[in-house]
Amino acid sequence: MPVLDAIHWGPASKAAPKQLVVLCHGFGADAYDLIDLAPSWGHALPDAVFASVQAPEEHPMGFGRQWWAIGDREPARMEAGVRAAAAKLDAFIDAELARVILPPDAYALMGFSQGAMTVLFTGLRRVNPPRAILAFSGALLAPHTLAAEIANRAPVLLAHGEADGQVPVSRSRDAEALLAGLGVPVETAYSPHLGHGIDDAGIAMGALALQRGFA
Repeated sequence: MPVLDAIHWGPASKAAPKQLVVLCHGFGADAYDLIDLAPSWGHALPDAVFASVQAPEEHPMGFGRQWWAIGDREPARMEAGVRAAAAKLDAFIDAELARVILPPDAYALMGFSQGAMTVLFTGLRRVNPPRAILAFSGALLAPHTLAAEIANRAPVLLAHGEADGQVPVSRSRDAEALLAGLGVPVETAYSPHLGHGIDDAGIAMGALALQRGFA
């Protein structure tokens, strides 16, 4: 399977990488959309290399990228889409860890919107668990399959704007309840006036989640 493309930042320390943080952008964006988070989180993890992944498919409107097509949001089609995306992300994580010569658990996953859906689905099903999964403005797809397929209980941060008009905050609240019921450590950051985006509070919570995950 072809490995996804990515752009990289760090480590801030200029030393050999000790951690890998994989960033997965949302629908219609590209790898440059999230790489600006790396300098901020690089203060928390100075020995981390950040890899912002380019989603595998072109956006149908001719700009940006997508993890899978979302013209039809019927649950079965969304599940098929995220499963295909997860297989590609799995291959990327393994290849990237090998490239920077890190052990199989020395990584964390972060995603926004469709990228958050992808990292939540992928991360909890990997035999070698991520140190943390950070899901911003996302949702837990195929929730009915997770109890049978969960392979680890990596700590999860769910961050969501309560004024999100694209992915309702209820999707993260539902994910919180289901994950907690499965014994997954869940932390949340719900921002009252935030729409479909990431605010300073979420960035700060993300830095803490990464620090704790790699502690």
